Amino acid sequence: MFTIMYAFLAIQASGQQLFKGTEALVKSEFIFRSGEVPFPSCHASTIAETNTGLIAAWFGGTKEKDPDVTIWISRYENGKWSMPESVANGRQKNKKRFPTWNPVLFNTGRKINLYYKVGPSPREWWGEVISSEDNGHTWSEPVKLPEGILGPIKNKPVILSGGWLVSPSSTEDHGWQVHVEISRDTGKTWTSTPPLNNPEKLSLIQPAILEHRNGKVQILCRSKNNAVFSSWSSDNGLTWGPFTSIGLPNPNSGIDAVTTNDGKYILVYNHISCKPGDYWGDRNILNVALSNDGLLWKAAILLENDPDKDAEYSYPAVIQTKDGMIHITYTWNRKLIKHVVIDPLKIKTKDYIHGKWPVKD
Repeated sequence: MFTIMYAFLAIQASGQQLFKGTEALVKSEFIFRSGEVPFPSCHASTIAETNTGLIAAWFGGTKEKDPDVTIWISRYENGKWSMPESVANGRQKNKKRFPTWNPVLFNTGRKINLYYKVGPSPREWWGEVISSEDNGHTWSEPVKLPEGILGPIKNKPVILSGGWLVSPSSTEDHGWQVHVEISRDTGKTWTSTPPLNNPEKLSLIQPAILEHRNGKVQILCRSKNNAVFSSWSSDNGLTWGPFTSIGLPNPNSGIDAVTTNDGKYILVYNHISCKPGDYWGDRNILNVALSNDGLLWKAAILLENDPDKDAEYSYPAVIQTKDGMIHITYTWNRKLIKHVVIDPLKIKTKDYIHGKWPVKD
């Protein structure tokens, strides 16, 4: 049985100026403005690079779980984001309608796949996918994923150096459990690992995948257990070792991570702890951490730090584009989607102090 550590604290420091690391921040912008869109609420963004720029997606509607929630996309071309448009919904052949959830964009090299979930709740949803061969301008009809395959639950799949496509997934119908779905033919067929954790001891969902040297693969997971947890595989994701905390807090909120071109690892997360005895925390702080090995993490950039506990900056998605820039999208108060660009060569890090975000020198 692991020990829950409550040493992690919310990072606001009274009378002290916090380390921000914003020298590496190249751009910060909203993909759309609130008056430009018909939906009052949005969440769970995703981002991918295309042949002509970028594409982002999210779900939007009255509020999460409502039947009118659909998947929206916007393309970044010629220096600006296009007006958001709805590309997928939960309408069924019997005219019943369900909400859609957690889109995940993935560029296969030949087309853009957009995975998403449909159903009344995360305990009952299923996976569907649409695809585009013209950089997101037009989309195919939705295809339901095979029985037992949910697709990437929140974070992007990764094509490993050996050619396998590894998709990070999880379920919530029998407790929170993570698993990995593997395709040896770029998504045409899939196999799935069994659940990797015992939810009675450790509740984990929404893994992010990192590829390491020497054929090792790592997942980082959201948890109800007050920390980001990690597991390792040495056989391209077929089998996995035990889960351990990476020493960073998690207030039961989504994370994402990416392996950079120079072999480093970037994690975007909320550096906030849950209160003792609780498994929900605030989401008013959003952070970037960097690691050289996936084991030791250092504070890199403070993206958001709002004293309002009701503010929400959450569910980040992160990629690296061909020009080397790091792109992050995230939920901004459930009203907007924010996009930031980071130059990884300008990132300066500091050590955490007793689990706390560091202060400025």
